[in-house]
Amino acid sequence: MKRLNKYLQGFLVNWPAKVLSLLLAVAVYAFIHYSTIGARSVTIPITVLLPERMEAQSLVPDSIDVEIRGDEHIIYLINPDSITAVVDFSKVEKEGITTANVILTHDREVFERSEITLKASPSSVRVLFGPRSDP
Repeated sequence: MKRLNKYLQGFLVNWPAKVLSLLLAVAVYAFIHYSTIGARSVTIPITVLLPERMEAQSLVPDSIDVEIRGDEHIIYLINPDSITAVVDFSKVEKEGITTANVILTHDREVFERSEITLKASPSSVRVLFGPRSDP
């Protein structure tokens, strides 16, 4: 029982200095970890799936900007050709403006292991659809 008190007393001696040292170590770790995070913007082609019965009456984008965020040393090694963007309007059946989200696909294992994130800009696409005018 006396040993426990001895260890507890040893732990509590100069406790403010120990707590301050621990907080300083966490701050230094966080600074180093987050100071190497960078961002890179690339433009990639986008595949737009259009409905069979409707016709797009507004402009349909052919490319989109993607922001790659992660470790500065790794994000520049990523080949933009390994990222694909798709917008699916194939289920549109009514006339008017329709919005669909951009879906980014990539090699998930590489991106998760390196803690890399992707963000499409814009994240959704709006297209005006009207009836198909067949000649």
